[in-house]
Amino acid sequence: MIKFGTSGWRAIMGEEFTFQNVRTVVQAIANYLSKQFGQNISVVVNYDTRFLSERFALEAAKVLSHNRIRVYLTERDAPSQAQSFQIISRKAQGGINFTASFNPPEYNGLKFNVATGAPALPKVTDKIEEEIKHLSQQYSSCPYYSKSEYIEKIDLQHEYLADIQTKIDFEAIRKSGIKIAVDLLYGTSREYLDEILEENHIPIEELHGYVDPYFGGITPSCRGEDLWELRKVIKEKNCDLGIATDSDGDRFGILNEKGEFLDPDLVLALLLEYCITHKNLKGGVGRSVATSHLLDKIAREHGLELYRTPVGFKYLADLFLRNKIVFGGEESACLVLKGHLPEKDGIFAGLLVAEMIAVEGKSLSGLVKKLFGKYGKKVRKQVKVDLTEKRKQKLKALEKDPPQKVGSKKVLSAKIVDGIKFNFPEDDWMLLRFSGTVPVIRCYAEAGTEKELKELLQSGLEMIE
Repeated sequence: MIKFGTSGWRAIMGEEFTFQNVRTVVQAIANYLSKQFGQNISVVVNYDTRFLSERFALEAAKVLSHNRIRVYLTERDAPSQAQSFQIISRKAQGGINFTASFNPPEYNGLKFNVATGAPALPKVTDKIEEEIKHLSQQYSSCPYYSKSEYIEKIDLQHEYLADIQTKIDFEAIRKSGIKIAVDLLYGTSREYLDEILEENHIPIEELHGYVDPYFGGITPSCRGEDLWELRKVIKEKNCDLGIATDSDGDRFGILNEKGEFLDPDLVLALLLEYCITHKNLKGGVGRSVATSHLLDKIAREHGLELYRTPVGFKYLADLFLRNKIVFGGEESACLVLKGHLPEKDGIFAGLLVAEMIAVEGKSLSGLVKKLFGKYGKKVRKQVKVDLTEKRKQKLKALEKDPPQKVGSKKVLSAKIVDGIKFNFPEDDWMLLRFSGTVPVIRCYAEAGTEKELKELLQSGLEMIE
């Protein structure tokens, strides 16, 4: 059964992710849109640099056009957030994007965004899944030829970059004299992130600005271990900052002037403090249940209300659209900010880090030291194990009967929100949850020292063995 997880439907190509299943899912989306909006429906169709993504996008355009739905088909692969911008500006009823984001190269995926430009919530994807279930009993194929009068090719780059130009202080970045190393990871950010920096006369060192469906043999996830070439360039070329984006450009990876990878949670904390103190940001702050409690401390310090969500950017986007939050972050390198899009944006986040360094007049490592001096140091990490039936049952049993202690730490509370989260003294915590994108169980923890962190992670894994 095809299911929409944390961020759309993802599967291994040639197994579940096939052309026939793609046709079924797109037809299900067409049925959903027809029931919701009747006639005069339009959809923006986009894709990333993965193997066959462009072909899947063309197949989606074919199916939609046969349903007399107007298709705005991107001229080339493009970042997810650039698609979101077009959904909003063209007043489309939705968007379909073929990407598996940070998953390994053998995966592909389909994301559906609604008319607001935001990722679809479960109340929408549940209805699409019902359509899929119904179609699976009778739907076989679609006519071969597209109805070309319903398909229009569009450029996503120009208007998106023009919008970014108004939201980042490029003059401050240029005047600061910082040099930026950019790793495009063979993805959709090429000629987006690099181009806007070059147009603003900011010196850069560029890596992997070309298409490779195998992503150079790595997973395009912006993890520290996959950014070793970026680290090398920063050191060799004396760069002040390293910015990487994943395959569809919506997530970020940040390295400091020493080539050290910064945990995305720490980047979010730095940006929240910067936006409050330098951009006069006021309003609610949102974070997922798996994101650092440093955001909690910063929100409390400045008297801002904190909102906690399950894992999945769509929940932060929903709070954002309902004007509950002005800043939202997720541990998997996702950011939403007042005045920008209701979609995660790795390009915007990376540029905002560059602006922060320029305006503050400090190195990134200096800004981290300043933040820890004010709020205290925290370390966090995530580990994962393959999902087995035994581990699945163990985790479900934990949710029903949580322990009073984990390792040497007393449990202050155990909350069932997208898994089970244990809260300990000193704002330490641990979370066990089923992944919504791959068949694994994830264990997250945050503590004051590396020793305490290691103990929490080990205890968490032992609990499901």
